[in-house]
Amino acid sequence: MVNRKELNPDSSPRAAFGARIRRFREDRGWSQEALAGHLSYSSQHISAVETGRKPPTLPFARELDRAFGAVDSADSFEREWRDIRHGSLLEGFPEYVGHEGRAAEIRLFEIGIIPGLLQTPAYASALAGGDVHRGTITADQAAERVAVLAERQATLVRRRPPTLLVVMDESCIRRPVGGPEVMGEQLERLVAFAALPNTVLQIAPYDIGERRPFNLPLYILTLSDRTVMAYAESQIQGHLDRQSAFVLPALADYHQLQAESLSQAESVAMINEVRKGIP
Repeated sequence: MVNRKELNPDSSPRAAFGARIRRFREDRGWSQEALAGHLSYSSQHISAVETGRKPPTLPFARELDRAFGAVDSADSFEREWRDIRHGSLLEGFPEYVGHEGRAAEIRLFEIGIIPGLLQTPAYASALAGGDVHRGTITADQAAERVAVLAERQATLVRRRPPTLLVVMDESCIRRPVGGPEVMGEQLERLVAFAALPNTVLQIAPYDIGERRPFNLPLYILTLSDRTVMAYAESQIQGHLDRQSAFVLPALADYHQLQAESLSQAESVAMINEVRKGIP
């Protein structure tokens, strides 16, 4: 088929939605033009949603259900749209996690919260519980989020674990989460993490000011074949990038961040000072 774009449904919930439209459509022998005849949307719009260039909307999902005879079914497009809209994982993150579990080196930078790979179960549950309290996710989605985190952490426990380089903004260790007991246990975990032979833990102190190159979380992976990719996220969206035009400057900035941050010994000393101040 001319100009047929291959889809990767594992890359994001939006991509999975688009791939499913294509599967349903082709199972019926319909072209995008034929499907458009059953909808109030153009074939160009259908193409954009199938390939992930446009996000699906609720009205579009409902029209798909009517066209495909899936209204109120367990696998309706409306149900899938609601899972995307209120899902527990950011777009782009599932694909990143797949690569993370195979990475030879992992570089992390985080602001405000302890990086997920270093979180205790109680700390992770407290964060997810806060989102439930605000109504941004359901209790089931919170449980899924914590379970995914546990699976990510488990992939790092292997015969040849990856080198894990972590820089945390000072706010990560000073922001109390879950109460004194949870926070105390979490800081103890950080100290134990720093003692591992395959890890480096550094704190980027407040006083580096404008010399901190990143204002959002950043994850950089080096795979066993030396391929490097970067994942960055905002409050509502994540993006995995393999293009050297972005990844290589980000890696250079990360090295500069490490140079500006406290040494591991100084970072552990700061963490221990914060631990002493917990009531």
